[in-house]
Amino acid sequence: MKHPLEIALLERLNACSITRPLQTEIRCIAFAISVFHLISCATAQRSFHDQHVIFENSVAEEGYYHSQGSVVAPSKLELIEGKCPVTSNHFVSPPNALRLNWKSVRGADWRMTLQLPERYAVDNQLAGDTLSMWCYAEEELLVTDAPRIRLEDSNGAGLPSISLLADRGRLPPRKWVRLSIPLERFQNRYGDTRPSSFNARKLAKVVFVQGLDDGAEHVLIIDDVRVIDGTRPDHEPPSAPRELVAEGQDSHFDLSWQPNHEADLLSYRIYRSLEGEEFLPIHTRSGNFTRHVDFVGPNKRASYKISALDAHNNESPLSNIASGSTQPFDDEQLLDMVQQGCFRYYWDAANRDSGMALEVLPGDENLVALGGSGFGISALVVATERQFITRDESVQRMLQILRFLKKADRFHGVWPHFLDGRTGEVWPLFGEYDNGGDLVETAFLIQGLLTARQYFNRDTQEEQEIRDTITQLWREVEWDWYRKTPDGEVLYWHWSPDHEWHISHPLVGWNETMIVYLLAIASPTHPVPAELYYSGWAGQSESAVKYRHGWSRTTDGDHYANGKSYYGHKLDVGCGTGGDLFFTQFSFLGFNPRGIRDRYTNYFENNRQLALINRAYCIDNPRQREGYGPNCWGLSAGLHTGGGKPQPRDDNGTVCCSAALGCMPFTPDESIAVLRHFYHDLGSKIWGVFGFHDGFSATESWYDECYMGLNQAQIVVGIENHRTGLPWKLFMSNPEVQPMLDAIGFVPDLQSAN
Repeated sequence: MKHPLEIALLERLNACSITRPLQTEIRCIAFAISVFHLISCATAQRSFHDQHVIFENSVAEEGYYHSQGSVVAPSKLELIEGKCPVTSNHFVSPPNALRLNWKSVRGADWRMTLQLPERYAVDNQLAGDTLSMWCYAEEELLVTDAPRIRLEDSNGAGLPSISLLADRGRLPPRKWVRLSIPLERFQNRYGDTRPSSFNARKLAKVVFVQGLDDGAEHVLIIDDVRVIDGTRPDHEPPSAPRELVAEGQDSHFDLSWQPNHEADLLSYRIYRSLEGEEFLPIHTRSGNFTRHVDFVGPNKRASYKISALDAHNNESPLSNIASGSTQPFDDEQLLDMVQQGCFRYYWDAANRDSGMALEVLPGDENLVALGGSGFGISALVVATERQFITRDESVQRMLQILRFLKKADRFHGVWPHFLDGRTGEVWPLFGEYDNGGDLVETAFLIQGLLTARQYFNRDTQEEQEIRDTITQLWREVEWDWYRKTPDGEVLYWHWSPDHEWHISHPLVGWNETMIVYLLAIASPTHPVPAELYYSGWAGQSESAVKYRHGWSRTTDGDHYANGKSYYGHKLDVGCGTGGDLFFTQFSFLGFNPRGIRDRYTNYFENNRQLALINRAYCIDNPRQREGYGPNCWGLSAGLHTGGGKPQPRDDNGTVCCSAALGCMPFTPDESIAVLRHFYHDLGSKIWGVFGFHDGFSATESWYDECYMGLNQAQIVVGIENHRTGLPWKLFMSNPEVQPMLDAIGFVPDLQSAN
């Protein structure tokens, strides 16, 4: 999973005026982020579920994404695109299990590795002393026939392999058996007492390897692989979940219930009765969630029950029955459903102490993102207007956020990229130099705050507090400090109280940072001259040109203006084919480019062309990525992406769901077509409890349910700007905006006025 800032660091560092040692350091930081190592003084731990579960079920129906197999002939091992096959014929944890099908031959080898799913910015920390799994064999499996098994931690240290059935001797046919293997069994093989560097808490891989070369074919079904505390047996089941509700949508049901509070709650199990038939188990849901989505198709009636399970597989009684029906939605109803679903990320999944948006889910529940929270505030306004929540609920959340922001760390009025939601202290996720102000994330936050300032306009004490606090925070941002020097011609991304301008990353367009210059020029207290828009953002200096070369690796658009056509679409501004689609979104959730232009372009039309180029690239599909086409496009920065530029070099097959959907104001027909395809054709794989997943890759069968604070709001707000333009109207009505546009030299342009 890649973070937009990681991509920016990697692709733009060569263009910055920084030393080679610092370039190397930034590369190391970005690499560490990409493999999810926490680079911070803060402690980030997995949830209870993630501290125990290695495998529960697979989203992909063919091969399990978090696995890797290899075989040396003449041994045989069944693989699907190098992954362990998934079966839905037999399972303990619905809806599927893993199928290990092998033949071991003398002198050859095979192995299958299950990898612990990684979590963004969270240490790999398992808790327990016993490896547990359920196994099912169609035919009797003896210890001499069984594969061996070994363990590896996240640092690459491993334990010697032992026979899977060393403690049991055999598996009976056609019967699920739970194997429990104390971790010390691996350590004490053959009485070996030598010290090992293996760290059980950092267990990352369970590896099945070839055993004795009997030359026969075997099949073993494996499910519910976890680490448990074997020293304290537990036979007390959790209580039954309460207040289950089933809401029918177009083709799926939204299930919700009250959370269980047992300390050892691991997961919930979903049971369904379709059209009055028998209740059957259909899914197992992490105990972190109190929601589930079940796709059944339109015009279906279904009933549901759920149970709760603990780490020792004790299952509670079933909940109440909840029933409902699905019915076909028209486009307006679909848009409502999508906006409400994606908004839940900022409502249900927000940090409980601050009300701020989490950076990533699954991830650390205390890592809150400033930019994502700013986007979430704009989404909050939309949700209030559409009555997904009440105005009073919205006011209370806004007050919670604002009171937190007032006490949080700031550096010359500028917040850092990340804060600890418990304390408001800076969280230097990207390394020690990232312990200060982040001007870009602050601009994203202020854009949302100014939108909210205009919305909460009622004559009440609480809404007055919202307006006054936003005004205070807005006036306290020292945009001019981030020029580095009083006469600086460019703004800089970061400043650290300990390392000052060590990162020294200039803000040069075209990219996602346009809003920084607009707000800096508009500031009522710490403005920068309007000339910086042309010397910094649209700069023509040698350093600006080199900067653009560094991340785009092309001379197209290296002087800000482009003017070339790609796939028949002329691009006025942008490097190469324009870059990631979040460039068209992050600065334009509040700033409305319709009907105006600067000396270079009308940015509404430029954004439209950039989106159409992105779509045309996916239709052309030069790298033959699975699933791309006229209704499946949208390359942008997000989780699992390769960068998202519509050029072959950065295209790894991942479609970012917010990319095309967030462009709906610019490409309404094309984006609506994508929404229909995503939901009706791919919904069971990419629609979850908080709307569309951050992204997916049909090429790699990657459909993990994960969400990102920077991206879910692009869908909510982008759709609303298409439908009513409300966020645009609110932000543009701030009294500081029009004088800023006049100072820069924006003039009316009827090309996109309607």
